[in-house]
Amino acid sequence: MSKRLVSRLLGMFQSRTQVGVDKAGNRYFTRVEEVDGAMKERRWMEFKGADQDSTTVPVEWICWLNGQRKKAPTPEELAELEARRERVRQNIELIKKKEEDERKAGVRPVKKIGKSESPNLQSFMKQQFPGPEEVPRPKDATDTEDSTTDTDRSSEPTGTGATFKPGTWQPPT
Repeated sequence: MSKRLVSRLLGMFQSRTQVGVDKAGNRYFTRVEEVDGAMKERRWMEFKGADQDSTTVPVEWICWLNGQRKKAPTPEELAELEARRERVRQNIELIKKKEEDERKAGVRPVKKIGKSESPNLQSFMKQQFPGPEEVPRPKDATDTEDSTTDTDRSSEPTGTGATFKPGTWQPPT
């Protein structure tokens, strides 16, 4: 084994600093080590016991491990956040109980989620894509030959310029 590998293995146990412990007994450590010529802080945790369930790790410690927090959470902060979570749980239970009581008393109607009837697609199509008979005519339009040919034309762009030719416009490339 190389001298560097041995010193690194020994350094793992000698130079680590315990930063904190969560309520499950998991311990959190940090160590400054050289990585590619730069000094980097390495963070890790050791589970208590054989049960290594990562879903039990508190969010605050996960953020610290991932580097989203610069400082490790303090015991006071953890206690405050746990008390807040408990208050939220109690509020949720109170709201659920209140809604259930209102539902039983008939004060609050039960909301049905879903569609009561299918949408009318024909009216939607008429609104979005009016046919020739539904196109509004200008107020000053008269029943001349030009107004009847407008309804017979396709949906090509129209214009008033003398050089305009229907169907010749192409989008710029």
